[in-house]
Amino acid sequence: MTDPAFTDEELEAARVLFQRQATFIMGAAKIDQLPEPDLPEVAFAGRSNVGKSSLINGLVGMSKLARASNEPGRTREVNFFDLDGKLRLVDLPGYGWAKASKDTVKKFQNLGRDYLRGRVTLKRVYLLIDARHGLKAVDTEALDALDLAAVSYQIVLTKADKIKPSEGQAMREKTLKAIAKRPAAYPDVILTSSEKGTGLPELRAAIMVATETSPY
Repeated sequence: MTDPAFTDEELEAARVLFQRQATFIMGAAKIDQLPEPDLPEVAFAGRSNVGKSSLINGLVGMSKLARASNEPGRTREVNFFDLDGKLRLVDLPGYGWAKASKDTVKKFQNLGRDYLRGRVTLKRVYLLIDARHGLKAVDTEALDALDLAAVSYQIVLTKADKIKPSEGQAMREKTLKAIAKRPAAYPDVILTSSEKGTGLPELRAAIMVATETSPY
């Protein structure tokens, strides 16, 4: 079912936008390695193995643009992808992974926070939450940090194909209630499946509208 928040024209324009050529630019391990802030950007954040790489690949219709891994914490840099000079998609280091020293974890979490605080071209963060499990304590910490930094964010529920449609909708409603009073939260939650393509048209449209990016 089409999200009534978007018109057919917006959904089509977003489809065209995300059909443009997408390329990996770079991975930044330090804040001074970031590319010039000369394009609008949206960032994807979430717990390790929540499906960030798969979602980015699904959005652009490519299987290997962002590297997916079964090993938690593989994304340890801020990775930048260019959408044909129109928009940048940014894959932030996953949080909540334990297969590393505390110093290493802190280093990459700090890198993500520094990016979020200081990036003038960042239009919105899409915080990915596993639809099977909902918001966990570590996710709440991320919400608190985004609210404190006054960075606009929207919740995206992933892996909806792993649960019944009724369970997915119930989790969406529960999540909406949980973020209702959060100052930086966008008041909508998108239920997605990278495997089935569920919710990806709506997410593309949300990104296009948030960044005011034209597909033409």
